[in-house]
Amino acid sequence: MPVSTTEIAQGGGVILAAGVSVAVLAAAFRWYFRQELPSGVALLVNVSVVAFYLNTRVALGQAIAGRTDVLSLEAVVFNLAVFGAAVLVAPAARRGGDRVGIQILAATGVRELEGDVGRLVKAVGRAVAVELPEEIEDIEGYDPVADNVKAELSGKTLIFPRRLTVEELRERVVTRLKDDYEVGYVDVELADDGTATYLALGSRTAGIGPTLPPGTAAVGVHADPPNAAGPGDLVQVWQPSTKDQTAERVATAEIRATREDTVTLSLDEYDARKLAGGDYRLLTLPYEPGADRQFASLLRAADETMVVVTVEADSSLDGATVATVDGTVVAVRSEAGVSAIPSASRTLTAGDTLYVVARPDVARRVDAAAAVAEEPAEESPSQ
Repeated sequence: MPVSTTEIAQGGGVILAAGVSVAVLAAAFRWYFRQELPSGVALLVNVSVVAFYLNTRVALGQAIAGRTDVLSLEAVVFNLAVFGAAVLVAPAARRGGDRVGIQILAATGVRELEGDVGRLVKAVGRAVAVELPEEIEDIEGYDPVADNVKAELSGKTLIFPRRLTVEELRERVVTRLKDDYEVGYVDVELADDGTATYLALGSRTAGIGPTLPPGTAAVGVHADPPNAAGPGDLVQVWQPSTKDQTAERVATAEIRATREDTVTLSLDEYDARKLAGGDYRLLTLPYEPGADRQFASLLRAADETMVVVTVEADSSLDGATVATVDGTVVAVRSEAGVSAIPSASRTLTAGDTLYVVARPDVARRVDAAAAVAEEPAEESPSQ
């Protein structure tokens, strides 16, 4: 039985329906996940729509019309033709739906886009597009971020709402990179038009090492921590009694971490060597955290960090006052000694060493101000 014109029209309709289904799914996927729909998923949805139609058509034909020619040559050729045409339509439908999803994102306020979309959004003026530089530097003094993170961010375009000042936009960029890409420190410079002219990244140091005061160490011991004891509690460390000796207090330490019967303690490095790997009992004490521990903890969690710069002769800071230095000057070391929390009116001279708490971008400006600017080499006259 030859294929009728009605069946051909129905086949074209189901191919169109499959393409529309893929396009709608691609647009929704781009809008929700900010990514392109995988080609395998698009093909699966496309084929599923066609298979659903053909199965329904065969079932209705057998139930209503009593047709039993589903395996005839004409029916098989028709079904294969519909499947083949639908598979060919799927890639175009996926790309079309993805473009629609991109336009929806651009119109409704999107977090990030790639490729030509950033230029489109910037052109229509619905948002501010910040395109990150292709070259991403490392912040001096910090551990570098992973290469795959740099590769992912290189050239990426971030989208932000309009009517932001340059400083507000910079803060948005820093927050976005920290939250979405788990970057510890960000140094970014933005031009007045929002263009990112410089970007450097650093990773936040993990572990408890950076919070240990000088002369102390962290060590793991076997112990049954007191009920409700946790990081930050001060404890006495006791050697359990045995047949040969009575219980003895061997050290005073601070709990840094607990896991079952393993406790990480912070204490004097000499005592840490004696305790390593032993079995002890702990007694919790009332405790006020020391100023060194509080400062280290706050500094580790903050965006700012401490940098040390030396004022060179004839630099911008030579002869300037402390008040003119970006960031917070917590100490100045000179030939006369160390001055903590110096007066804002104190005059800086060549050779002074400044201890400054500042963000990475501010620290870079302080370092540049303390150094002598290099003059460009003069070109030799042409012969």
